Amino acid sequence: MKFVLKEKYDIDDLVDIVKRLRMPDGCPWDRVQTHESIRRDFIEEVYETVEAIDECDSDHLREELGDVLFQVVFHSEIESEKGNYDLSDIIDEVSRKMIIRHPHVFGDVQADTTDEVLSNWDSIKMKTHSQSKVSETMDSVAKTLPSLMRAEKLVKKSVRGGVSLENQDEAFALIEEKLDILKKICKDKDSVQYEKCVGELLFSITGLSGMLKTDSELSLYNACDRYISRFREFETFAENRGVDIQGSDTGSTNQLWKEFNKREKTEENKNEQI
Repeated sequence: MKFVLKEKYDIDDLVDIVKRLRMPDGCPWDRVQTHESIRRDFIEEVYETVEAIDECDSDHLREELGDVLFQVVFHSEIESEKGNYDLSDIIDEVSRKMIIRHPHVFGDVQADTTDEVLSNWDSIKMKTHSQSKVSETMDSVAKTLPSLMRAEKLVKKSVRGGVSLENQDEAFALIEEKLDILKKICKDKDSVQYEKCVGELLFSITGLSGMLKTDSELSLYNACDRYISRFREFETFAENRGVDIQGSDTGSTNQLWKEFNKREKTEENKNEQI
């Protein structure tokens, strides 16, 4: 295959580039890859794309979307070499799927609200996947998703299946119940139950998050960033007092952490009064 330099490339060119890379005289690395060997690469590219979205960086997003597209083309080429299907078959299938699942756009179904659209989507998805039970739709949620995201999707499917907490008070009561159980097994030192009870507590909190219309995964993501920021301030707080927290014993560092948090709360209260 003769490669021609161009001013601008299109999707067909990308397919040809991947084919060239996979040829016997192509790239030694690319030609030996399998779905399994580049599985992690796909995940990393998607996360990098999400990071570009979070950064509101359009140029970075364009680059990362290209990397994700390359992964899609690469995986499709592996299947094409096996004689199973190619990129055009993938495009055809997803196009048909979008048309079928949007009858309010491409058909005569009425759906004026987001809730109605989602309800139709779930109903159509169940039919096309030959699913008759809500539990079957739950089984279809990818187990490889981050656990909070998976839990959130399961809660939503439960709600659409007619099972949900009635109000916030009931949600808080469930969380308190799970927390009390965890306190008890910690007191009894029943380590066998730790994982189960922590998991049920986190799942209950995810339920409340859904009721509050918040994204559990994003909430924890932002909390992690805030914690890093606070810890950075704490390190400065310690350095100003001549303390190297990595060289101090745990007890002293924890005491300093408490002082730092107490100072923060005092400053917050002052700002609220101003």
